[in-house]
Amino acid sequence: METLDQLLVKAEAAHGHMCPGQILGVRMAMLGLRRLGIEEPRGADRKRLVTYVEIDRCATDAISVVTGCRLGKRTLKFRDWGKMAATFVDLESGRAIRIVATEGSRELARQLFPDVEPARKQQSLAYRELRDEQLFEEQWVKVRVAPSELPGFKGERVTCSRCGETVNFGRVQGRNAGQVGAGGEEQLCLRCAEPALQYWEPEA
Repeated sequence: METLDQLLVKAEAAHGHMCPGQILGVRMAMLGLRRLGIEEPRGADRKRLVTYVEIDRCATDAISVVTGCRLGKRTLKFRDWGKMAATFVDLESGRAIRIVATEGSRELARQLFPDVEPARKQQSLAYRELRDEQLFEEQWVKVRVAPSELPGFKGERVTCSRCGETVNFGRVQGRNAGQVGAGGEEQLCLRCAEPALQYWEPEA
């Protein structure tokens, strides 16, 4: 595995700037890979790893750079929980570890560099130096990655009964058609089944 400094250079280039979240993300991913014994996540071991991230912030870009996991490869899974946390899953061994950044690391940064301002610079310096156990909490967990969630899965394509758009990977819900004699269910995309999920509306 590359060094922290080498990976930070790559993370900064991919993300566009360096910040405390980038450093946490790189170190979080490095720790997860070490615990799983994965040395070449973007090389020989690239088919072993699936990563779940729980926040859409800077750390997620850094985790993606270190692990090589990408949404487009279906190896990066996003759970919008707003937590600075990630779970690293070794598909080969079945082992998984969830790592969470501790809130106490901010206070440790203040103690280490009391004369440095602003706080972001203070944190950036400290997050390079603090030990893993000062930055993170670790927990071995079980993760069932369904076959339909794996890279290369060829799922059925379904047309939504209401909007007519095509849906991949089983992201549909069955609903009673509500018509006498219809004899079946509507296959609805998630937007049509759960209108609250819709993030756009047609222009007037």
